Amino acid sequence: MDGSAKRVVHSTMIWTIILLGLGVGLLVGLFGIGGGAILVPGMVYLLGMDQHLAQGTSLFILLPPLGLGALFTYWKRGDVDLRAGILCALGMLAGSYLGSLIGIPMTTKHLKAAFGCFLIFSAVMLWKKTWQGPAAMPWSGEKPGA
Repeated sequence: MDGSAKRVVHSTMIWTIILLGLGVGLLVGLFGIGGGAILVPGMVYLLGMDQHLAQGTSLFILLPPLGLGALFTYWKRGDVDLRAGILCALGMLAGSYLGSLIGIPMTTKHLKAAFGCFLIFSAVMLWKKTWQGPAAMPWSGEKPGA
């Protein structure tokens, strides 16, 4: 491959990465997700990364900016439960460490399969939830549908 062809491939890859980040950022703000469920498959299938590399890169990407822009907007509306957020963040800190101890020694094939199962399970649970009534939030004292 000559120099100009390499520049085109490099330029295309850069734009693919930027557009992946833009799309994930949009979904983070829209749905309040962490972004990894989109980033990891995107990096594996669009960028050709190994599953381990995609997951590690996703953690690096998400560490500093994880939802700060969207958080500010939700905070202004009063749509942030600090107590639940702090408690969950503490659990995530411990859980992410334990999860890395499990995931790093796994083969890429098994890690990719486990990630896919997680996404399917999450999708099924979310889909089932759409057909149920609203749930009470015991930590806030709210009644269902309030």
